[in-house]
Amino acid sequence: MNQNSEKNSSLLKEIEIICQRKSNSNFYYTFLLLPKIKRDALITVYKFCRVTDDIVDLDGSDNRHKSELLNYWRSELEKSIVSKSDVEILNEVASVIKKFNIPIAHFEELIGSVEKDIEPIRFQTFDELYSYCYGVASTVGLISIEIFGYKEEKTRAFAINLGIAMQLTNILRDLKSDSEIGRFYLPKDELLQFNYSHEKLLKKTCDDSFNKLIDHQVKRAEKYYISAGEYLKTTDRKNLFSARAMGLIYLKLLKKIKKNKCQVLKTKIKISHMQKIFLTLAVWIKYKVVY
Repeated sequence: MNQNSEKNSSLLKEIEIICQRKSNSNFYYTFLLLPKIKRDALITVYKFCRVTDDIVDLDGSDNRHKSELLNYWRSELEKSIVSKSDVEILNEVASVIKKFNIPIAHFEELIGSVEKDIEPIRFQTFDELYSYCYGVASTVGLISIEIFGYKEEKTRAFAINLGIAMQLTNILRDLKSDSEIGRFYLPKDELLQFNYSHEKLLKKTCDDSFNKLIDHQVKRAEKYYISAGEYLKTTDRKNLFSARAMGLIYLKLLKKIKKNKCQVLKTKIKISHMQKIFLTLAVWIKYKVVY
């Protein structure tokens, strides 16, 4: 075995260990009422997303090694499309891509955007943050609607806006843990606008400036949730009830953050399992039974 083969074998073993980790997805409940073929496809896609995230979050690895792992993951995805990957989950992803005719560019953009998290991250403006959110979240929405099935072109805008809204919510929810590892997603110009700073964030300072800053972020996220809803037309609502349920779960989370702004500096705000189940059933009844 040559040196390159040994290196790839080592990377493969690490990827396989990451793939075996269990995932507690906020979306699990929204998949349960889908037809099996769609449910299995979405579970495969979200496992791909989870592993991609886990690679850049890998404890005990330096940034160079994370880049090596991510490049291997990327090359094995490309390999799975033309032949067969050594990573079984990627062969399953390739099967989903071919079955639902999903552009592989969405997966490649997702990997490239998640890769930004390897180095300490800071955004100067919201335009920069938007680009990141599109790459790590809207791409997943665009992948997912191909599996759900849709007829209206505006449904693509629904997926894009919902992805932005949900990622902005994620950023607020994870403000504490992200800042502790050097990830500062809130735009620098908006920190200056509200007289807040990364230093204050690291010190968990909750003052009037912080409250105004978070209110600003919440209002922006709310606008994207509203825009997403406006783009989802009646024609596609039955097929996309699961996506709508995901959005409502995250909107509920955003409302909890809005009500307990200082709490995000102490712990991760969550939605209970029962609330997720209730919201999913409510949307399913409305979209699948009423419409």
